[in-house]
Amino acid sequence: MKLTGTHPQLEIIYEDNHLLTVNKPPGVLSQEDYTGKPDVLSLCKQYLKQEYNKPGNVFLGLVHRLDKPVSGVMLLAKTSKAASRISQQIRDQSVEKTYLAVVEGITPKNGFFSHFLKKDNKLNRVSIVDGNVKGGKESRLTYQTIAHNKNLSLVEIHLLTGRPHQIRVQFSSEGFPIWGDKKYGNSKTRQIALHAFKFKLQHPTLKKSKTIQANPPDSSPWNLFKSSFVT
Repeated sequence: MKLTGTHPQLEIIYEDNHLLTVNKPPGVLSQEDYTGKPDVLSLCKQYLKQEYNKPGNVFLGLVHRLDKPVSGVMLLAKTSKAASRISQQIRDQSVEKTYLAVVEGITPKNGFFSHFLKKDNKLNRVSIVDGNVKGGKESRLTYQTIAHNKNLSLVEIHLLTGRPHQIRVQFSSEGFPIWGDKKYGNSKTRQIALHAFKFKLQHPTLKKSKTIQANPPDSSPWNLFKSSFVT
């Protein structure tokens, strides 16, 4: 396992001349905010400066983000060409994002959720609204249940759209809040059991499909299902 040598450490899943992909720990910001706490983008720039003795500013494109409490695959672009091409793939919805989540309750074998979601930017909260409400955006996902453990379910989720807090809101509205979610559930824990498991894209220069994958943290409640997802 290769690490960034920063504080905190980030696991490097894949790196080449154009891409740098890390397994973001839960609780780490994707990019800098007003708190000044460590963030993936800054930590990865620090790694590149140290690893390759780069002087001055280091280019690193943040092509997508994960919410602070969410762990998993984060893809960054080491060149402007890669950043542009990957961003276009995301806009075209040609990338495939697969998540794992531990949710409360016993989920059906598989399912499909479709709602209209609207974000309140002041409260940083997303709500389900009627389809005719201004600002509401159609949000769709499918899921498969991998395993159950007591009153918890491990589900694999395939996003068909990418909306803020989409997975958290849709599962909560269907009666299966994500374990640990204070905002859309009843939990009082600090982290949520939501993990960006796989990111599939067309490599920006090699022009071939590339799937990048990272296992969830080795902690509760993930360790209740470890045999179901370890690669």
